[in-house]
Amino acid sequence: MITIIFEAVETKRLVLRECRPADFNAIHEYGSDPEVSIYLPWGPNSEADTGNYLDSILSYQFHNPRKDYEIAIVLKETDLLIGVCSIHITNDKTREGFIGYCYNRQYWGKGYASEAAKAILEFGFMKLNLHRIFATCDPKNVGSSKVLEKIGMKREGHLREHKLQRGKWRDSYLYSILEHEFSHK
Repeated sequence: MITIIFEAVETKRLVLRECRPADFNAIHEYGSDPEVSIYLPWGPNSEADTGNYLDSILSYQFHNPRKDYEIAIVLKETDLLIGVCSIHITNDKTREGFIGYCYNRQYWGKGYASEAAKAILEFGFMKLNLHRIFATCDPKNVGSSKVLEKIGMKREGHLREHKLQRGKWRDSYLYSILEHEFSHK
């Protein structure tokens, strides 16, 4: 498997680029917000947690072969990092991967998550040559479900007690999209 380099991508309002050490403050701002992490297995983050996360995702850039891409989402107009969107290759043989995202809540409900996620899907299908990309979300996370549906993913099922999170079992909705279903427009 050849490692694919992520080259910055511009959408209408965003720039998607590799994360940098200087992104710490912006990542910590949303990572330490209890409301941002309410449906996630981590957080709210301490500064040490954010530092460990950033070190980990920066190390992905040097993996060979590379299977994990945590990409900074930056407002084109202000160069402000508002979140991170990711794609992870889970199976080389079946050409499958999954996406995820997390944003500063000041930017929720403005279409940024779907704009960036669509660009990440395009990277997954066009550059990583994936056949199937999936995502999961907590059934109570209506905003995330809307993002996944807006980018063309179909809900495949309801996974019961799928994740052990904060000492409790949590259900997940499972979404996916196949390469022939993805519209590059």
